[in-house]
Amino acid sequence: MSKNKLAKFAEMASYDHVIEAPFQTPDTPYHPLRGKWHAEFFKNDNPIVLELGCGRGEYCVGLGRMFPNKNFIGVDIKGARMYTGATEAKNEGLTNVGFLRTHIEFIDKFFTPNEVAEIWLTFSDPQMRKATKRLTSTHFLERYRRLLQDNGIVHLKTDSNFLYTYTSCMVEANHLPVLFQTDDLYHTLSAEEDAEVKEILGIRTYYEQQWIDRGLNIKYLKFRLPQDGNLIEPEVEIELDDYRSYNRSKRSGLTTSK
Repeated sequence: MSKNKLAKFAEMASYDHVIEAPFQTPDTPYHPLRGKWHAEFFKNDNPIVLELGCGRGEYCVGLGRMFPNKNFIGVDIKGARMYTGATEAKNEGLTNVGFLRTHIEFIDKFFTPNEVAEIWLTFSDPQMRKATKRLTSTHFLERYRRLLQDNGIVHLKTDSNFLYTYTSCMVEANHLPVLFQTDDLYHTLSAEEDAEVKEILGIRTYYEQQWIDRGLNIKYLKFRLPQDGNLIEPEVEIELDDYRSYNRSKRSGLTTSK
């Protein structure tokens, strides 16, 4: 680990709005803030919105600026990336923005049922080889249902046609209510008349800008997640993305995956 990362971790450890809990296991007890984010962390009753896999935190910081009457928590295990958004929120005095450093796999150790209103998934790894690692799989949607309010909202914003197609099939197979869907977001936004929608969806992350610079369309899907019913995986073969981050080639010669 470089000195730069060490310095970032040391500085972030002093931030009151950053909670660090990276070493979770299935046997780790519930976090002390579970069920107390409103009372003890934000000190208000405003809705809580999570950005899972927040990276540098551009979305939760950007949304925090736009919606002072909502609370936003960026969740990621990569502390060096999180430092950027955490420092920006601190310097701007955004008291409605916090960060949680942990693995998303254990997210329900930190929130009680109905404690969260919305979830954002921004440019998640599509995990084309293993369905249970995809952040829109039944494996994770079941976790989200344990903390989201009934019919809470899930947003997916992605460059990956594989993840977008998989999630669309997941939503269709489970009859989840779709609120907004497009496979070419910025073309759609050019005709959008609602200024607030354009501003929300126009927030661009560091990784998003990479994909746009490479000529990729950005996809967006917004749906509700009811608490009742059994979730099933879609039975469909999906064409794999033909690229990886940072211009690397595909991992194998396979062309499709379930």
